[in-house]
Amino acid sequence: MKATVRAPGTCGELVQGTIDGCNFHITCPINLYSYVTVNLNKKLKKTISNPHLPKTIEAVNSTLKYFESQDLKAEIIVESELLSGKGMASSTADITAAILATTVALGKKITEDEIARLALAIEPTDGLFYPGIVLFDHVNGYLHQYLGESPALNILMLDLGGKVDTLMFNSRSDLQRLNKINEPLTNQALDMIRQGIANYDLKLIGEGATLSSKANQRILPKKKFNQLLSLTEIEGVLGFNIAHSGTLVGILYDNQKVTSKKLESKVEKKIVGLSSYKLKLINGGLEVIDKDILVSERKYRYG
Repeated sequence: MKATVRAPGTCGELVQGTIDGCNFHITCPINLYSYVTVNLNKKLKKTISNPHLPKTIEAVNSTLKYFESQDLKAEIIVESELLSGKGMASSTADITAAILATTVALGKKITEDEIARLALAIEPTDGLFYPGIVLFDHVNGYLHQYLGESPALNILMLDLGGKVDTLMFNSRSDLQRLNKINEPLTNQALDMIRQGIANYDLKLIGEGATLSSKANQRILPKKKFNQLLSLTEIEGVLGFNIAHSGTLVGILYDNQKVTSKKLESKVEKKIVGLSSYKLKLINGGLEVIDKDILVSERKYRYG
């Protein structure tokens, strides 16, 4: 009664805001992951996790209750490549992977929509667990739409420093008003991303993401924003996206026109001292993993 599931993290979102007052974002899943192993055991007095992650414990216990298996408890092991409090959806990755791992360990089946309901009962949730690139209401789950498969998009992720509490951000008293003001720009950005994904137009995706980033300056300003904006003038840079409720920025680029090394050098000249990570946009979705394969695979990737 044991299972391991991996969930991708994100580099923020391609777009985030509201449509007629309803919250939404477009997912930006990346090739870094959280790996969650759930081992069910009747002898345990309570569910425990290593490291101690209360929301992940809650996710497992909620799933056990959902399947009327409260007599079982679990040992949870979380191995994450994601930064927390930055906008990589680390908590969503842990929670949703834990829900599916618990389900598989029980020998049950579950849909993404059921996972969404369980996760949203715990906290605002990124749509990274849905396959492909999706539009998703991260607060209430009212909206969900598959937009298409991930294009081959390279991302140089920059960490501007600091942390943001997702729950506190989403409970801001001025957030609804500011999102409403932003709706014309946000909806324009949404249309651009939709078309960009449908037509495999990387330039249009970059422009849409940049527009949403600009609109978000009214809500959670990013420092050095003008310097970041000037990076879009570099040959091969398509635009940039942000963690709308975090501290990350993703420089979207075409690696056929500019290398990551050259881009890192130009970023360093513009903004000194930022941590950077070379990533790729990928399809979202959870994956059940064989633990033995996982060990050798990760050793190959990171050894």
